Amino acid sequence: MRIKREDIRNIAIIAHVDHGKTTLVDELLKQSGVFRSNQTVQERVMDSNDIERERGITILSKNTAVYYEGVKINIIDTPGHADFGGEVERVLKMVNGVVLVVDAFEGPMPQTKFVLKKALELDLPVIVCINKIDRPEARPKEVIDEVLELFIELDASEDQLDCPFVFASAKSGVAILELNESPENMKPLFETIIDYIPAPEGDPEESTQVLISTIDYNEYVGRIGVGKVDNGAIKVNQEVVLVNAHDPEKSQKVKISKLYEFEGLKKVEVNEASIGAIVAISGIADIHIGDTLCSPENPRPISFQKISEPTIAMHFIVNDSPLAGQEGKYITSRHLRDRLFRELNTDVSLRVEETDTTESFKVSGRGELHLSVLIENMRREGYEFAVSKAEVLYHHDEKGHQLEPMERAIIDVPDEFTGTVIDKLSQRKGELQGMSNGNGGYARLEFIIPSRGLIGYRGEFLTDTKGNGIINTLFEDYGPYKGDIQYRKQGSLIAYESGEAITYGLFNAQERGTLFIQPGVKVYSGMVIGQNGKAEDIEVNVCKRKQLTNTRSSSADESLKLVTPKNLSLEQALEFIDTDELLEVTPQNLRIRKKILDPTLRMRSKRNSQSK
Repeated sequence: MRIKREDIRNIAIIAHVDHGKTTLVDELLKQSGVFRSNQTVQERVMDSNDIERERGITILSKNTAVYYEGVKINIIDTPGHADFGGEVERVLKMVNGVVLVVDAFEGPMPQTKFVLKKALELDLPVIVCINKIDRPEARPKEVIDEVLELFIELDASEDQLDCPFVFASAKSGVAILELNESPENMKPLFETIIDYIPAPEGDPEESTQVLISTIDYNEYVGRIGVGKVDNGAIKVNQEVVLVNAHDPEKSQKVKISKLYEFEGLKKVEVNEASIGAIVAISGIADIHIGDTLCSPENPRPISFQKISEPTIAMHFIVNDSPLAGQEGKYITSRHLRDRLFRELNTDVSLRVEETDTTESFKVSGRGELHLSVLIENMRREGYEFAVSKAEVLYHHDEKGHQLEPMERAIIDVPDEFTGTVIDKLSQRKGELQGMSNGNGGYARLEFIIPSRGLIGYRGEFLTDTKGNGIINTLFEDYGPYKGDIQYRKQGSLIAYESGEAITYGLFNAQERGTLFIQPGVKVYSGMVIGQNGKAEDIEVNVCKRKQLTNTRSSSADESLKLVTPKNLSLEQALEFIDTDELLEVTPQNLRIRKKILDPTLRMRSKRNSQSK
């Protein structure tokens, strides 16, 4: 007999990047008494990874639990960025409702639409939390209308449209149900969750069924499966069978050695968990997302949507530059291979393939941000390697026509820059779908554009809009190949010889374009040290000293004025590199280089490719 577990609520918090959901979870934790009154708590306590903290984005979904008046609320904080959409789709299988957080000024944004669409498809009830109401430019009333329009656009049912609205300032730790109320604490949000989100249901007498929705990884215990108990109960030392709806062959007998539930930010060991509980299970080496743990006498897998396919790939290659091995701790192909395959333990949207050489691995992901976060994590851990330019992954239809991934790009720019943006995206095979005038002299443009048209565009976009534009992209679908795109209009400035960059050499080189390095930097032949103002590559000698004569002293060098070099971030460097270049990544430096370092061999290769 199916019953409701009234002492539990399972919710996911969904939102666009930077609309405040992680801060909101912080406040729910604080006000439910998870922390001692004298405990110092860092901000955005749920973002555990350094990159998450620095960029202010959530990459991995996180589980936590709070208690409110005897009810345990399991909260899953989800990523808001489309590149990590695979995470969002899966965790929604564990919950009975969602809290949609929307910025009171920005209103619904592309990723709001993406995560909300997934929640509505699963028929989950939604509580709308309009956050940042204390912002001076907040416009909560208009945002309510925009949210309801979005619900209608996504074909929400009558019940879903009749959703409660809560107004909050997560930063101040307050929530209200009516805009004219004076706020005190988060109580209105807690109560709305308990009243509106249904309690989990299941049959405690049935045989065990637990669907694994996320995987955690720990150096000490290995893989940890996290999922919800749908039916029956699960106990320590219980014999269960691992089955999978997408893999009918899979049937593996395993034993539950350790079982945990979430309490605040910690995992607490338990002996048994029943329907509706969100549990973590360690000790099963071969556990994967989408697996169901069942009683051996009645093994029935729970259906599970397939994980989104990667759309772009790049090669991770052992570093073989003249400066290789000087700055990294892990530099061999074995180190690189082990690290990439270890990443597959937790990141299910990633693919790693061996190539015909042991020195190179093809790594495919959901987008540039997805792969750049992996690169940044690896360099911080002490890895040294090189990566190639990102390339898109093509599909073919039944007739053999080439299909490519298409993205929906939603762009907010000041009116004066709309012409430039439309022109640039049209050159990159983008098709304008709509244009509307937003608030405060901004226009919103919507494009459908090939994923490859966006590779390397963000840096150019920020320059074109003087840093005032916002671009958000979302994977749309595979569509017919749109034809060739010319990426970079400018060539590279390439170091002619190895050594140390000198002021005199750099002074002469800066007339040719924009430099990426300053005096004293080690360079080698074939390394890219700047961007040429014209289309072709040129070699420059930046190690060249001035010839001394009797009449000139070397101190004359000091009067040479160098323009401040352009310091490329990891994303900018990944966008800048061309198909014949690599990005050398070490814990200390990012260097762009030609794949073929020798100038004669490089010219020969170029001639051969042009004659084909």
